[in-house]
Formats: sequence, C-alpha cells, structure tokens
Amino acid sequence: MDLTIHWTFLPHDDPEAALAFYRDTLGFEVRNDVGYDGMRWLTVGPAGQPGTSIVLEPPAMDPGVTEDERRTIVEMMAKGSYARITLGTSDLDGTFERVLASGADVVQEPIKQPYGVRDCAFRDPAGNLIRFNELP
Repeated sequence: MDLTIHWTFLPHDDPEAALAFYRDTLGFEVRNDVGYDGMRWLTVGPAGQPGTSIVLEPPAMDPGVTEDERRTIVEMMAKGSYARITLGTSDLDGTFERVLASGADVVQEPIKQPYGVRDCAFRDPAGNLIRFNELP
C-alpha cells in the first residue's frame, strides 16, 4: 500500500484565535475557510506540502453525537484533554521560541525524552495539545 496522511481534524472554539495560531504563529497556509449556519471550518497546512492538511472544525460536529456527549467534549477541550497532534521540525529551539512568543500555553519546554526523541509541547487556543518533535 502507498498511504499518506491527507487530512486530520482538530476542534476549535474560536476561528480567529485558531487562525492566529496556525497561520500567523506556525506559518501554515489557509487552504479553505468555509462558514455554514454560524459555524466555521478552516483548512490549514504547511507551505510546500499541499497534500497534508489540518481541518479545524467546530467541536462535536458528528450528527450522531448527543448533547451530553457534546458537553463532555467541550469540557474536555477546556481541560486540554480532548485532541492532540505531533508536528516535526528541524529547528526545535527556534520553533519553541516562536510559539512561546505568541503567548501560547507551554506544556513542556524542549527536552530529550527517555524514549529517544527531543520534543516540546504547547496548547493551541482551543486546548489541543500540539507536540513538536525534533527531526534528525
């Protein structure tokens, strides 16, 4: 099989804050910005990698999600325990400083992990855990 990661989804609760983080801080391109019924879906991705995108979506958009489940998801987002993604960078220290300067919530400063990777972590404006791994 020849597989690639094409899209992944992360929830957002403030589209302008999400844009400020993913576009302005991380430097991702905005590939699509769709509004519907008072909600907004944003598709962003790294420049030069048109085949890989993150869709930032309103939380719990699955029609099968109940109101109780939706409330739980929103509560988990607020605690920062709902969604996460790991990104790779060849300049971990520079990436850390850039994201830190944006005012993002630091979860972990750059450190060499016992399992071999050097990484750091932040929360995006919606509480999603964004981990950055240093690429060899």
